[in-house]
Amino acid sequence: MTTQARVLVVDDDPVVARSIDRVLTGKGYAVITASDGPEALDKLAKEKYDAVFTDIRMPGMDGLEVAARIKASQPWLPVVIVTGYGSAASEARAREIGVAGFLHKPLSPEMIEGSAQRALLSAEPTLPATPAASFLEAAAPAEQVPPAQGAAGTAKNLALFFAAPFIGLAYAVAFPFVGLALLVRHGYRALKQRAK
Repeated sequence: MTTQARVLVVDDDPVVARSIDRVLTGKGYAVITASDGPEALDKLAKEKYDAVFTDIRMPGMDGLEVAARIKASQPWLPVVIVTGYGSAASEARAREIGVAGFLHKPLSPEMIEGSAQRALLSAEPTLPATPAASFLEAAAPAEQVPPAQGAAGTAKNLALFFAAPFIGLAYAVAFPFVGLALLVRHGYRALKQRAK
């Protein structure tokens, strides 16, 4: 199965963070949480993420500042602003920063999932730095790889998800026969050498 999309959720309200976590985890995302802006930026510096959801009103660094700092260092990373206190000015500022979405509380599971899907689809298909040439290079910590995108990526992920148990079963059934064939071949060669 392919790698899960990793989503960082930044919110000082643990109830909201858990709600977003529960919805996205249930839809197959890997969700990591941070309780404030500095913690989120620290996690972003250490690990790779496919999208960020951030509350707008937090003590210290607000969500718009978090989004601006993310976009300054990782412009390809989609950021979704979540707020219960939205205003026209904050939405205009979010658009200037280049966020992928702006959600107003209260949130429904459909709103959360839909915004995550749109955010991942909005990610730029090319890397800002050197593109990864192989899977091993894509796993290197210095590079950011955007998630699989569009209907083709979703179809491929679904096909792999449903095929994985059958592939595993085929290996489990075939393994003893392959081992037996290797033993017979080795025994035949040993007998052949003795006969010489």
